Amino acid sequence: MAPPALPGKARRIGVMTSGGDAPGMNGAVRAVVRMSIFKECESYAIYEGYEGLVQGGDLIKRMERDDVRGFLSDGGTAIGTARCKAFMERSGRLRAAKNLVTAGIDALVICGGDGSLTGADIFRREWPGLLEDLIRQKELTVEQTYPYRHLNIVGLVGSIDNDMSSTDATIGCYSSLTRICEALDSIEATASSHQRAFVIEVMGRHCGWLALMSALSTGADYAFLPEKPPSEDWEEEMCGIISRHRKMGKRKTIVIVAEGAHDHSLNKVTSTQVKDILSNRLGLDTRITTLGHVQRGGSPCAYDRYLSTLQGVEAVKAVLDATPETPTPVICVIENKIVRKPLMKAVEVTRAVAEAIKAKDFNLAMELRGADFAEYHNAYMTTTATGNVQQRLPKDKVSGTTSEIDSANRVQQMRIGIIHVGAPAGGMNSATRAAVAYCLSRGHTPIALHNGFSGLCRHHDDQPLGSVRELRWLDVEGWVSKGGSEIGTNRNLPSEDMPKTAFCFEKYKIDALFIVGGFEAFTAVSELRKARPNYPAFRIPIALLPATISNNVPGTEYSVGSDTCLNTLVGFCDAIKQSASASRRRVFVIETQGGNSGYIATMAGLSVGALAVYTPEEGISMKMLARDIEHLRTTFAKDKGQSKGGKLILRNEKASKAYTTEVIDNMINNEAHGRFESRPANPGHFQQGVTPSPMDRVRAVRLAVKCIAFLEGFAGQSEDEIVADQMSASVIGIKGARMVFGAMERVEREETNWKERRPKEESWLQLKMVVDTLSGRPKPEDACETCGKRKRDDADLPMRDGGDKHRGNS
Repeated sequence: MAPPALPGKARRIGVMTSGGDAPGMNGAVRAVVRMSIFKECESYAIYEGYEGLVQGGDLIKRMERDDVRGFLSDGGTAIGTARCKAFMERSGRLRAAKNLVTAGIDALVICGGDGSLTGADIFRREWPGLLEDLIRQKELTVEQTYPYRHLNIVGLVGSIDNDMSSTDATIGCYSSLTRICEALDSIEATASSHQRAFVIEVMGRHCGWLALMSALSTGADYAFLPEKPPSEDWEEEMCGIISRHRKMGKRKTIVIVAEGAHDHSLNKVTSTQVKDILSNRLGLDTRITTLGHVQRGGSPCAYDRYLSTLQGVEAVKAVLDATPETPTPVICVIENKIVRKPLMKAVEVTRAVAEAIKAKDFNLAMELRGADFAEYHNAYMTTTATGNVQQRLPKDKVSGTTSEIDSANRVQQMRIGIIHVGAPAGGMNSATRAAVAYCLSRGHTPIALHNGFSGLCRHHDDQPLGSVRELRWLDVEGWVSKGGSEIGTNRNLPSEDMPKTAFCFEKYKIDALFIVGGFEAFTAVSELRKARPNYPAFRIPIALLPATISNNVPGTEYSVGSDTCLNTLVGFCDAIKQSASASRRRVFVIETQGGNSGYIATMAGLSVGALAVYTPEEGISMKMLARDIEHLRTTFAKDKGQSKGGKLILRNEKASKAYTTEVIDNMINNEAHGRFESRPANPGHFQQGVTPSPMDRVRAVRLAVKCIAFLEGFAGQSEDEIVADQMSASVIGIKGARMVFGAMERVEREETNWKERRPKEESWLQLKMVVDTLSGRPKPEDACETCGKRKRDDADLPMRDGGDKHRGNS
């Protein structure tokens, strides 16, 4: 018997995972379940994918908040996935429809690949006809089916291959890339020791995203992608590049092969074939490593945790916004923005890629993959083609007037200074390596200004080695996976000795400046820009690439290094939470870095399922602490020895001067009355990480290449032309769905909170509400201002040590 429909807009929302498993699927399930309950809907998990939909019974289970406790850190899918031939037949879909109606479910959120999501859309389009057939066959009555005459479906893309068009990333792809990079980082050590070559086979039957990104992240010598097969004479080309790298002094060779790799004639390119070429033609001691299903395994990385969480939340909103006429949406991410797109349009474009490859139209295949995929590919080809004289620019200016000369022909070789400013951040070295490789491929001279501005001024002419050094490709070749800053960094600014800084710029003929760093670097660019009237040496183009774990640079929503910090902090929190869960009755108060920005604390809170997050933007008050401590009491009172019961509270280091981590810890212990306990934890500088995350590596490369290309655009211009152009001092950033350059003069004036050292508007602030919603943290209006107890549902709560139950005002 079908249950009655829920009142108002409330829905019974089913969530299922289908197709190949991917790290982060559990985060999506958790978010859908908890957001559904928050929206006063009922939530159901459909176990074993479409098989559970067809079989019904115990495979369709009502879910409560605690049923998804601990899901975030688990890999794979806790509710299972299975291939289901029965669902491919109409008879199987009839059984599935009956099971949904019987359970009263009128909306589905499905996390899977393009095949799973296509099946879901077919199911939705057939829904009215399926109900008619069930009524005709007397399996259901008109009265039973009427409340469920419309079925809404929302898609989430779970795929380690990142093979769905219309989205920049699929749930699981960055975790898979992390597994690959971990393996390659380990292999590189042994490869270099023995001067060996390694051929690495990665997943990707029709999509080369994993192959391309792992090549970009590790500095591989050559990569084979299905969308962009190598040239007809690829054997000569590959051997030429590798021979050139070996002659330059490189001790190791890495070649990445996607499992779907082929040549221009669609003849399969195998790892064995590549190995034989390297061994026979170049005489290299070559090994093959096939990573296989290890790429699917392990705990999801921080990005996949918060991506799946935010997409799961958005999916529930999409269900509640849907009408019977709303096309099935798929939840996507473009740069930093979560968006809804028509599912079947995305599937159509995705399948068009495979068709374009089959038709040997590889330019179309690359176009359909999206502009960012092509940009990453161009960045890889440029940075790996060092030594190719055909890409080099002329050394001198081209004579003639501007009207006579094409703007591209005005570009000339430049001396580009590279400097790091501020605290170290994962990805700084990756950005520097990419900038150097791009400079050398174009004929520019990359010049490292070691140890920041103070190093430049104090040690530029030291003997035998000063702080101003030209960089060769071999100097930076191994930097892509190194943390910290190989050229040194500090917080000193040019204003500490502006005349000496200008003198050094003139002495070493710096034509352009590439700065990598955080808010200090932002301040340094501002100072150099403002000093141009008095110092002609600064009348050069300047580009800033934001790199800081705090992610507090105005002009961008993402800073290189923040993802490395998040992954390190999430790993720390996972270990701490395991300890807290083992004792059942323990909460940890963890102090995070981030300065006056609560970004790291908030995103880590999303990624680990923190009970509460304290940030400088919101501050901490006694009333807030009272609510949270009372919430802890309630939570532990209801938790009757359940597993994974540890709690985490994250506090940004500058959230409050009065309520320090230790003070909050003591307050919790004092108010716990022995029913639970608290411990403080401070990972400190451990959060800066050791090895940069793959996301920080690939974004650093892409941003660095764009910055140097941006600086190239000013070559040949006079000092007056450069100063007159506001864009001549710019910060590159990611804003919403776009990557943009922002003029420093405007960003300083309109977007900068100089006092708090952060942007005036921080796009992530709205995510704080998601952390609170999914953790069940009470809102201020739902709790008593005096004692922190909830104003509703208190009657079900146990009394405290002889006290009366608080009744509140409503």
